[in-house]
Amino acid sequence: MTGRPSSKENCIVLVTGCSSGIGRCVALGLHERGYRVFASVRTQQDKEELSKLGLTVVMMDLTDSDSINSAVEEVLAQTGGRIHVLFNNAAYGQPGAVEDLRRDVIRKQFETNLFGPLELTNRVIPVMRAQGYGRIIQNSSVLGLAAMRFRGAYNSSKFALEGLTDTLRQELVGSGVCVSLIEPGPITSNFRRNAMKAFMANIDHKNSAHAKVYEGVIKRLTKPGPAQPFTLGPEAVLKRVLHAIESGRPRIRYYVTFPTYLFATLRRILSYRALDRILLKASGNENR
Repeated sequence: MTGRPSSKENCIVLVTGCSSGIGRCVALGLHERGYRVFASVRTQQDKEELSKLGLTVVMMDLTDSDSINSAVEEVLAQTGGRIHVLFNNAAYGQPGAVEDLRRDVIRKQFETNLFGPLELTNRVIPVMRAQGYGRIIQNSSVLGLAAMRFRGAYNSSKFALEGLTDTLRQELVGSGVCVSLIEPGPITSNFRRNAMKAFMANIDHKNSAHAKVYEGVIKRLTKPGPAQPFTLGPEAVLKRVLHAIESGRPRIRYYVTFPTYLFATLRRILSYRALDRILLKASGNENR
């Protein structure tokens, strides 16, 4: 039987990056609403923890093609060859000025934020084509719309994701597969903690031309509580995911948090130089 699933219980959803934050919230939220959710994580500890909460968990490392293929095969084996929804959520942020990014560092950023999600998406598309139905939901960022200083690796990975997704959406017209982007601003998660680890591991901050500014970057990344105003909980993203799944006409883009709405609007109405001035001021204020 092909086409749209007849009920939530028959709707198979694969969510990546479920160990914490947005992925965990979305996986649990969909599970509680009756969807059949497969949550992907990278560690056995996370798998055991989420399994105790009632989720079906698969191991997947987006930097490993074999891991991606094994996870998809595991889901298909358990569902009779069906996947109706893919939420590509897994990602991390690599802070650092562009001139301080080594080739291997930015490659690693793209492996997780772009190449892995692309490979997973391409693995799932034939399944959705055969069904005549599917929803592909890409979790991007406000930084896929507007670039900010000292986030070049993350900015570029999300800009690239948006370009591929816009292209994919056009190429899948008539297939029954809808493609949406979700673009959150600041969301409560472990994002800053993980970014701090990546920064300390990969950026020679003491010997950089930006050493003074990096002091502010470190302060921001280690500050307890919300680092930015207008921060929302991950439930705000869950709300958009639900609409992208359940609507007969899902949106192309879903903005989440005030900064995303603001910068999307400013990008349309301001010159590049005027927008640069605003973004420079914003990044300067946050890294004091």
